[in-house]
Amino acid sequence: MLDRPYVLLSCGMSIDGYVDSPTDERLLLSNDADFDRVDEVRAGCDAILVGATTVRVDNPRLLIRDENRRRARLARGLPPDPMKVTVTNGCDLDAEARFFTLGDADKLVYCATPALPGAEERIGKVATVIDGGDPLDLRRVVGDLSARGVGRLMVEGGGTIHTGFLTAGLADELQLVVAPFFVGDSRAPRFVGDGSFPWGPDRRADLTEVRQIGDVVLLRYALSERYRD
Repeated sequence: MLDRPYVLLSCGMSIDGYVDSPTDERLLLSNDADFDRVDEVRAGCDAILVGATTVRVDNPRLLIRDENRRRARLARGLPPDPMKVTVTNGCDLDAEARFFTLGDADKLVYCATPALPGAEERIGKVATVIDGGDPLDLRRVVGDLSARGVGRLMVEGGGTIHTGFLTAGLADELQLVVAPFFVGDSRAPRFVGDGSFPWGPDRRADLTEVRQIGDVVLLRYALSERYRD
């Protein structure tokens, strides 16, 4: 059996399943109370993983916002922020992105084997570049993260990454927030793409929690026997 971290997928989407707008304008899918909840979840994780497209398009910080949570991590002998992780086929990444420049936590980039030389040259000074296989293999990624001491991994997208973890059966939990509006434009990115998922009409995912948070709703699903309430 693969030795891997506990994997928690986190995503916000519209009622019709979109995670962003079809334009360059970022779509706000959550509210302040839910942002704080996500911050709390992040603080309980050893690493946060996003895809390279998310790094390029959203330019996320991936840092713990609340100072009390940062201090609590330090008191437990942990760095104030979780490790940052991304995966990429071509390593079209900017070394000046906030993923790399903000925070003192380790930054890991799992890169498809053919792109390794260019990746080392482009971002080798700001991150640890690791061979992710050819083609890039998420099972290899999570196995390596486990070997590096990551016990709890939070995956924050985007859609290709969520699809990959779900179809590979590598997710233990899904935290899905639904915003109270429709996007209504098929050009916009969706929560997941096409794929063969372990959960279907004959095998329903286990819904463990429904929580209203202001004007959004959190749905929590147990996706494996490793689920922790």
